[in-house]
Amino acid sequence: MKASRSSTRAMLVALAAMAPRHLWLGGMALASLTVLMGMALLGLSGWFIAATALAGLVPATALVFDVFMPSAGIRLLALGRTGARYGERLVTHDATLAVLAALRERLFRSWAPAGAAWQLRLRPARWLQRLTSDVDALDSLYLRLAVPLVSACAAALLAAVVLGAMHAGLGLLLGLWLLLAGMAIAAVLALRARRPALRRVAALERLRTQAVDLVAGQTELLMAGRLPAQCARLAATERSVAQADRQLNRLEARASMAFGMASTLTLVGVLLAVGWLVEQGVLGAPGAALALLVALAAMEPFAALRRGAVEAGRTWLSVQRLAPQVVQAPAAIEIKVTEPPPGCAVRLQQAAAQHRGSPHRALAAVDLQIPAGTQVALIGASGAGKSTLLSLIAGELLAVHGQVLAQPCTWLTQRTELFQDSLRDNLRLAQPGASDVQLWQALEGAGLAADVRALAEGLDTRLGEGGLGLSGGQARRLALARLLLHPAACWLLDEPTEGLDAATARDVLQRLRQQMHGHTVIVATHWRREAETADRLLWVEGGRLLADARRGTTDFDKLLGRLREDAAVVAAPATAKGF
Repeated sequence: MKASRSSTRAMLVALAAMAPRHLWLGGMALASLTVLMGMALLGLSGWFIAATALAGLVPATALVFDVFMPSAGIRLLALGRTGARYGERLVTHDATLAVLAALRERLFRSWAPAGAAWQLRLRPARWLQRLTSDVDALDSLYLRLAVPLVSACAAALLAAVVLGAMHAGLGLLLGLWLLLAGMAIAAVLALRARRPALRRVAALERLRTQAVDLVAGQTELLMAGRLPAQCARLAATERSVAQADRQLNRLEARASMAFGMASTLTLVGVLLAVGWLVEQGVLGAPGAALALLVALAAMEPFAALRRGAVEAGRTWLSVQRLAPQVVQAPAAIEIKVTEPPPGCAVRLQQAAAQHRGSPHRALAAVDLQIPAGTQVALIGASGAGKSTLLSLIAGELLAVHGQVLAQPCTWLTQRTELFQDSLRDNLRLAQPGASDVQLWQALEGAGLAADVRALAEGLDTRLGEGGLGLSGGQARRLALARLLLHPAACWLLDEPTEGLDAATARDVLQRLRQQMHGHTVIVATHWRREAETADRLLWVEGGRLLADARRGTTDFDKLLGRLREDAAVVAAPATAKGF
């Protein structure tokens, strides 16, 4: 509990530091000024109308009654209230949007260290929820809780001062009543809305996950006969969201009624009090109108807390969820990359790796040294640890034991990661400052230049989500162009031709080999066509390096012979025991 409270406090401090202090304070000051000028406008208008009516009853009084100063004050307050409202909206939203932008950047940075990509792959819907719904929920902290709370307190203070000038006891009682009634209603609403708000958040997260599963896996679900069941689950979750929404709407409606009753009680109490003061001769009719209208407007700012109180449970849950990433982000992103001695591309010394949440090590005590400019093929059965070894070299996975020294690498993974953006910007992910000439050279090297020139907008052609608009072969060539564009001298290739037809695969490999000169290349593969030009073959099995065969040796030919060009099946592990 103490750890949770300390992380929450640290989170709030971090959020407060993400926007300049003058924006936070300026927004609250402008919001309070808007409320105060609105109350003053209403009270002055009531006083002026009552005073003008009474002055008109007596001609002598009407002649000397000053209508210019009150009317000028009314106009000033009306214009000032409009300007303050505009400024308040501008400043508070500027502060909020600045914080949300900085928060998203902090979250991206907290997910950048080694191992974070694995977590994103395991639970993408959860992390998407953090980045969208949880971040958006934090705007309630300032816009719907802090700003209305300060404005409400300012309104209570003004009402207490105005009525206190007429009668000290009345002003004190009114101020205390406004604070106690307004805060009590908001607090009770927040407590009662917490449980349905949390249920709604959980149901929305389930709804998003189930919808993604339904859309992405509808073919598999249909083949397994589970599509109707998945649709029924989705509908049931949607009903849960609707039920939580109804509960929250009922609570908000009851809170509106409570604030209305409190406002009515306030008005009745002030009416009786000022009636007594008028009867005692302490107060005139214009002053009574002023007091009544100020009291009438004083409860309205407290009613603005209603929305924030309803969302308070969701907001605090988001604070607790995001606190670990936000508070620990600065320390987490400081990754030190240690390079090997000159002439060496990769050096592993008793390096062991373990995936988070797994009780077993994915790699156990690997010793490996790869000179710069060498071409190495990692071979072995699926799940043997080839991709894990590449992750270790790339720095995406930290060693739990031993030492890993590696040159900066660029990694062509099995999946082609393309984004909903232009071709030019997808390429520039590898080298942000690349010119169009360099982009075209990379496309020529990947064999995609002719296809891009055939497009109406060329490099400005926009891709859909995940590279929609390109075929599988074109997407792979675009990823290859990014590889060629990257300045790193060490290439990591994870089954670079997987999923391509034979002709496209041969062309991609040929272009890779033309560009390999001067680069260290480490390729994880099942295919003989990808391994046959390597200088070394490394046999990986069960997370261990069982064989290291050099070109020109018998062991190299034996290992290469076990890779089948068509079926891409590695020979049974037991046959490799002799190496």
